[in-house]
Amino acid sequence: MPVLPTSGVPVDRARLSRRGFMAAGIAGGFALAACSEPKSQVSGSAAQMSAAIAAAEAARPHSGRTVTASLQPQQTQIDLGGPVVRTLAFGSTIPGTLIRAKVGDELVVTVSNRLDHPTSVHWHGIALRNDMDGAEPATPNIPAGQDFTYRFSVPNSGTYWAHPHTGLDEDTGLYLPVIIDDPTEGDYDAEWIVVLDDWTDGVGKSPQQLYAELTAPNKPPMPTMSTTPTTSTTSTTSTTSTTSTTPTTSTTATTTTSSSSSSTPTSSTSPTTTTSATPGASGVSVGRSDLLGGDAGDIAYPYYLINGRIPAAPTTFNAKPGQRIRIRFINTGSDTAFRVALAGHSMVVTHTDGYPVVPTQVDALLIGMAERYDVIVTAADGVFPLVAVAEGKNDLARALLSTGAGNPPDPGFQPAELTRRVGTIEMFTATTPVNLGRPDPNLNLPVVLGGDMMQYNWMINGEPYDKTNPLHVRQGQHPSITFDNPTMMYHPIHLHGHTFQLLKADGTAGARKDTVIVLPKQKVLAVLVADNPGTWVMHCHNTYHQFAGMMTRLDYIF
Repeated sequence: MPVLPTSGVPVDRARLSRRGFMAAGIAGGFALAACSEPKSQVSGSAAQMSAAIAAAEAARPHSGRTVTASLQPQQTQIDLGGPVVRTLAFGSTIPGTLIRAKVGDELVVTVSNRLDHPTSVHWHGIALRNDMDGAEPATPNIPAGQDFTYRFSVPNSGTYWAHPHTGLDEDTGLYLPVIIDDPTEGDYDAEWIVVLDDWTDGVGKSPQQLYAELTAPNKPPMPTMSTTPTTSTTSTTSTTSTTSTTPTTSTTATTTTSSSSSSTPTSSTSPTTTTSATPGASGVSVGRSDLLGGDAGDIAYPYYLINGRIPAAPTTFNAKPGQRIRIRFINTGSDTAFRVALAGHSMVVTHTDGYPVVPTQVDALLIGMAERYDVIVTAADGVFPLVAVAEGKNDLARALLSTGAGNPPDPGFQPAELTRRVGTIEMFTATTPVNLGRPDPNLNLPVVLGGDMMQYNWMINGEPYDKTNPLHVRQGQHPSITFDNPTMMYHPIHLHGHTFQLLKADGTAGARKDTVIVLPKQKVLAVLVADNPGTWVMHCHNTYHQFAGMMTRLDYIF
């Protein structure tokens, strides 16, 4: 029988491999982690889970409208603005074609897998029904040559995106933006969707070659990674308790100013980025970043893109002087955080990962992998580069805003705004209507991030994913989550099917997020509302860390 810890949540001590978990029993498109229980109890629990998922879907808003789309993941050739690459994409463009709907609409998306291997489509950030998540074990992968139709309602407005959850495919062209509109959010004149990416496939080493280099036993020495949990805190931390990276019990929730506009921006180089001799997987030096707490990544990419274009051939967004432009930033990169700024403009941050925040003015924004930010800018008169510096990597991506006459600066130009007030997550606070409230006392989910850079072993709570000991919650609980990063590298951690709200050092509420950068040697505290039953994965959104094992599960139990 399961052990009953002091939280009142039953815990199964048995550990499940990914294959064993999938074999444990599938009901309604998901697998139930209960293989050590008697068969009758497993069937009963599976039925309860299936009923709970159906009830959660029924409780979501339903507009009666249906939005349909078709996706064809396939090999194709893409023009990046000069370089023509062969890669994987949804159709013949990167990003793939925008999918757009309104709150309460039902999305019906048929995926025809034209690849030579299984694929999936994960709907990143959307609090959808569990069996449509697009990630195993909740949703089986789509075999090569077969079709699958995702069908789910969209309960919340915001900026989202879609990508596969198979192998290293995320570091290709398989991504697209997903926008869910709220009719009450119309206080702007134009919209600009800006998709950031780091690019290697078809022009540099393949993702598989990069991973082989990262895991090679004879690669050059890398910085030593600590595995001892830290007691230092970030501005979003309100705990200094220590948690072991190798727990022997289940990881269940347990007791225990604006800048002036100018059509002739000035150049500047950021003091928060330095270059070191740390070798990247591409053979080019990868630097360090003060904003990221040190190591800036594992890979120096051949190109960094905005909306599928290299800096020498940027896309141009046309608007009129004085217009209020809503820019939706999406970082689809696999190993790169970007610091973005629009020359001659300040930005007012309005949303983080789809949820509104108290409007906050910044000059630049730090955006980690898989994060999204919405901002408002008031367009000046002229031609202005939107620059996304690959943080710590001595390179950049860019696009152009054109509202009048003028010529853009050279492709390597870096505006002064990049070195002024840089928006980072601790600066933002969710608006009152979307606050999640306080966590339940004495109910905490520990998420300890571990890894060894030399062996390239990455894990959560002391175990790689194939040996994971899941986190457990009951529907309706409000646990806190303690993200603890004792390593020497930042990790953007993403939880499927939910958002959580960060708690600042003084205990006040911060922004709502589904993906958060956890800096090295720091902790981040958040509150989660367990309101979307199922089995969900949580992982680092560095594609290579995730593939190496930095992933776990959050399982609802009944």
